[in-house]
Amino acid sequence: MAIIDSLQKISDTIWELPATYKDGMRVPARIIATEKLVREMDEAVYQQTGNVATLPGITRYALCMPDGHSGYGFPIGGVAAMDPHAGGVISPGGIGFDINCGMRLVTTNLTLDDVQPRLKEIVDLLFQRVPAGVGSHGFLKLSHGDFRDLVEQGACWCVEHDYGWKEDLELTEENGCISGADASKISERAVERGYNQVGTLGSGNHYLEVQVARPEDVRDKELAAKFGITIPNQIVVMFHCGSRGFGHQVATDYLQKFLKVMESKYGIKILDRELACAPFDSPEGRDYFAAMKCGLNMSFANRQVILHRIREVFSEVFGRSAEDLGMRMVYDVAHNTAKLERHVVDGKEKELLVHRKGSTRAFGPGSDELPARYHETGQPVIIGGSMETGSYLLVGTASGAETFFSTAHGSGRTMSRTKARKQWHGKQLQRDLEARGIYVRSTSWAGLAEEAGPAYKDIDEVIAATELAGISKPVARFTPIGNVKG
Repeated sequence: MAIIDSLQKISDTIWELPATYKDGMRVPARIIATEKLVREMDEAVYQQTGNVATLPGITRYALCMPDGHSGYGFPIGGVAAMDPHAGGVISPGGIGFDINCGMRLVTTNLTLDDVQPRLKEIVDLLFQRVPAGVGSHGFLKLSHGDFRDLVEQGACWCVEHDYGWKEDLELTEENGCISGADASKISERAVERGYNQVGTLGSGNHYLEVQVARPEDVRDKELAAKFGITIPNQIVVMFHCGSRGFGHQVATDYLQKFLKVMESKYGIKILDRELACAPFDSPEGRDYFAAMKCGLNMSFANRQVILHRIREVFSEVFGRSAEDLGMRMVYDVAHNTAKLERHVVDGKEKELLVHRKGSTRAFGPGSDELPARYHETGQPVIIGGSMETGSYLLVGTASGAETFFSTAHGSGRTMSRTKARKQWHGKQLQRDLEARGIYVRSTSWAGLAEEAGPAYKDIDEVIAATELAGISKPVARFTPIGNVKG
């Protein structure tokens, strides 16, 4: 029998594998999606979500968001909250190799009419100033010691070194620096892989995009105005990147450590070695948490330096300061994290370690997790689509408590990269996109082909599912006009 036949429909957007489905499941596994999205998911998503439900200390449910697809250990789109006071574990597979892969959205006071005549100049300059592709190096010349300082201080290090504005920190999750990062817990190999990559996009689904907010795509004008979207056909800049080779090495180092001690020292047996874990309240668990936080901070710093370069480019092209161009951040949100947060479970507030892998946190109005300016609105949520379709600004909702205030992070792949490369050729795709008004620069034709729009789910459908499920509410949709791809 296909796994999908074992799913129980709880509501139009909640599908459940009961805890009896698989030996060892401690809680049910829930998919948050419409029936259409559920049926389009690869069956490995259900299998992996069920496996996550077997992990020690998991609370309420193992969850997967509407953009879910299979990943390493956890599905991408996976959410799991562990109780650290009841043997809860921490798992690199539940965070991801690209620690704090995330999104940043920046407004301008420019319109499509202002930018369209100079679009190629802007994108070409961005392509020069923000290195992309595998192994790309940034313009910052850091020593290993400097880099260790940076991964403990995050975006704060950048602002102190004049790569940004103080306001940027307030508008970054964790104020751009999560406390408790400890560079003594990272390997020299991780430092070697990351010290020259600050300010780079990387490859895969990472991008830097110039977008337009068309009047008909602003869903909530009042909320949009509070987030800085106020002008018809306003230009915004959105980008998506993470901790590069550094985060990958941190995850690799601790996966290997956990595989050595998990069963022999802690008696933890798992259904999939990709779910290697350790008790959060163990020396190995605490060390990984401190090292993982270095990955979070490296990524905040990476996006901060990229923003600095973007501001330089726009200032150079238009002959005005970034301040005068209104290049202010809306927000910076992280995917691929594990954080200690307080959530209400069965009427009691608990401290939980929430793993979000390819999932965005989405706190509702009144949350202590929010910057003061967003306390009444709820958290801005940035969800990227493919380079051919569009992306969204949403806001967290009070009813998001059902998913530990988590929502989707993108449109989610429906096709392997190999299959996409066979189906499209990057050079022709670039021509086709330009004919449709989207100017793209990429370091690799094969990499561009992998990111073709049809290789992804319908972003509008994913967003509709998050709204129907009550886990985030759309504010505005942005249409791409220029794109730098890794």
